[in-house]
Amino acid sequence: MQKFNVAVVGATGMVGNKFLEVLTERKLPVENYYLFASAKSAGKTIDFMGKPHTVIELKEENILDKKIDIALFSAGGDVSKAFAPVFAKHGTLVIDNSNAWRRDPSVPLVVPECNEEDIKWHKNIIANPNCSTIQAVVALKPLHDKFKIKRIIYSTYQAVSGAGVKGFNDLKGGICGEAPQKFPYPIFGNCLPHIDVFLDNGYTREEDKMIFETKKIFNDWDLKVTATCVRVPVYYGHSESINVEFEKPCSVEEVTEVLKNARGVVVVDDPKNLAYPMPIYAENKDEVFVGRIRKDDTVENGINLWVVADNIRKGAATNAVQIAEAAIKLGAVKDQLNK
Repeated sequence: MQKFNVAVVGATGMVGNKFLEVLTERKLPVENYYLFASAKSAGKTIDFMGKPHTVIELKEENILDKKIDIALFSAGGDVSKAFAPVFAKHGTLVIDNSNAWRRDPSVPLVVPECNEEDIKWHKNIIANPNCSTIQAVVALKPLHDKFKIKRIIYSTYQAVSGAGVKGFNDLKGGICGEAPQKFPYPIFGNCLPHIDVFLDNGYTREEDKMIFETKKIFNDWDLKVTATCVRVPVYYGHSESINVEFEKPCSVEEVTEVLKNARGVVVVDDPKNLAYPMPIYAENKDEVFVGRIRKDDTVENGINLWVVADNIRKGAATNAVQIAEAAIKLGAVKDQLNK
């Protein structure tokens, strides 16, 4: 079996650690793993795949001699802008978890359950979408294929881990009465209708990401999408209330059946027995959970959905690893080892 050299860039961060966890579970055909981080973390030892790995400082001279086939990036947009092209010019397929490349028309934005075929036209960089977008489109794409979505209203309830370690610590410390370090206001016992910076149109960048990324993944620029994104005092797991208006008629039963047969989706929808998706249900799982499926009678073909997923796994690490798996399957990875 053909094997590949894989780099994890940002290996010591929250998502980087989750990359290592997911890679351990999914067992890609890998010859060597190389763990990269900043100079501050270089030299540290991480136990991974049953043996110690020394963290390598991220600089070009440390990349050249390793014949890396795939690089999984989660080190922030500035690092991705600086180093993704360095890996790419040497033939490495970069799968980037930041927002650095998502809007670039020459870079595929991929959720394998939705648009795996877009991997084929990459130019050595593939963008991993925003965590809140990923879980939404996994649920919506099969419905779009069947009933043709006309309009989407997103309302999100996003975990603090989506803001990294500092966001996580704001909730943890806030329970003890400590002042916030990441968020502008306390998150414990509170909800913040503010994720990322505000734009001139009154939307936040997080909301703008969801709107743009949904259209790009679906390759449907006429789709009408709006969003309100809220940070809530939950450690892991984003929840989303999604209101959808379709062009074609559909019943709750038809929508439920499509979702039950959709790749990566688990339907949990039995309100009589209080069965519905929750963040604690989705934590450490890779699937997207959908429930509270019901008609919206204010429009002709309207449906309401409640969608929950682990934002660090499916919303980041697992989706990136799935892209790598799909790229290998599609023959879209250059073989550096046997050059």
